[in-house]
Amino acid sequence: MSSRKRISKAYETAPRISFNDRSKFILFSDCHRGDNTFADEFANNRNIYYHALKHYYNEGYTYCELGDGDELWENTDFKSILEAHKNVFVLMRKFFQENRLYRLLGNHDMVYKKESYVKKHLHSYFNKVTGKQDPLFPGITFSEGLVLVHEDTQQELFMLHGHQADWMNYHGWKFNRFMVRALWRQLQIFGIGDPTSPAKNFKELIKVERRLKKWIIEKKNVVTITGHTHRPRFPEPNEIPLFNDGSCVHPRSITGLEIENGTISLIKWQISTTDDGTLKIVKVLLEGPQNLCDYKPI
Repeated sequence: MSSRKRISKAYETAPRISFNDRSKFILFSDCHRGDNTFADEFANNRNIYYHALKHYYNEGYTYCELGDGDELWENTDFKSILEAHKNVFVLMRKFFQENRLYRLLGNHDMVYKKESYVKKHLHSYFNKVTGKQDPLFPGITFSEGLVLVHEDTQQELFMLHGHQADWMNYHGWKFNRFMVRALWRQLQIFGIGDPTSPAKNFKELIKVERRLKKWIIEKKNVVTITGHTHRPRFPEPNEIPLFNDGSCVHPRSITGLEIENGTISLIKWQISTTDDGTLKIVKVLLEGPQNLCDYKPI
């Protein structure tokens, strides 16, 4: 199956969600939540991420996680990830309980494609305090894509992780997972990155973006939002509408995309130092806000 067919399949089978100019969404991806060991890239930014996500929960946003939320290549099971970042999952459960959480499949959490795995590991968890199974995300489902459809203009915003444009990380993900567990995880401590990852291989990154752009043009410039490459993208209205929310494992910061009031913005959350030396977490606007209606089909 070609990358074009894989992307089209994600688009055609994606759940359709209606939205309007009053709707508010926050898009993050590539959190790579791990087990809090030296190889857990998320651990460095977990306080930033938790603060940002709590802000969006309190402000009434819907959270869309565009794949690779959990690092299930380096880690063999979800239990160790849950124990390492329990507060994050408790907060995500609040979104889920209010129907404000959508999670997409990425190459690093492709095991969530199996309903039996999701039911076993994510529907509930063992509460060590009570000694009972407590609900976590009962009935949660994962899809390859998600399409937001504006109820007035019928404009579509297509979200996917982006590994559909990357053969080895789609069909060959089990081999890549084996290599990460057997080799690259151990080499991370020496600063050696995984060359199979587009986030650490510029040539692969360009190939992925080129294939996605080609598909977007064939689909008459449907607005497409991805993760996977970890490189934030925010096109101008006259450019091919390929957005990327970046990742949550940048050095000392996380990036994402906000959708509200009929606009889209690229934002960054980071730790800042005040004049008196106090550290605080702040949001920085990187691009936008840009009206979504400015991205017109060809």
